[in-house]
Amino acid sequence: IPEFIGRLPVVGAVANLDREALIRILVEPKNALVKQYRKFFEFEDVELEFSDDALEAVADQALKRGTGARGLRSIIEEVLLNVMYDLPGRGDIGKCVIDATVVNEKVNPTLVPRGEPARQPRPRRAAS
Repeated sequence: IPEFIGRLPVVGAVANLDREALIRILVEPKNALVKQYRKFFEFEDVELEFSDDALEAVADQALKRGTGARGLRSIIEEVLLNVMYDLPGRGDIGKCVIDATVVNEKVNPTLVPRGEPARQPRPRRAAS
């Protein structure tokens, strides 16, 4: 609509984000979504772990839905909804592990009880 575009002082061209860009958005910014959810889980003294394949699955779903970066939060919310509801009433959980199966098949994440030895750690993206 030319009338609308004429009212904007700056016009910028944008390109679609690819899978790697969406994954970077999930983990790299100061207020990245993964960091935010890890902090939420820290309030319950629970470690939240996203495997690399889980981050890739979240990015793939955002691409498939056509929502780009705006859809990342809703996808993570869907994945974590049940566990975020149940966690405050449970003091026995020390770690919550999210992998691609959890994201793609809508199954519950792996909950590791406190004091149990952690299983072999999976490589994950740095989210400092």
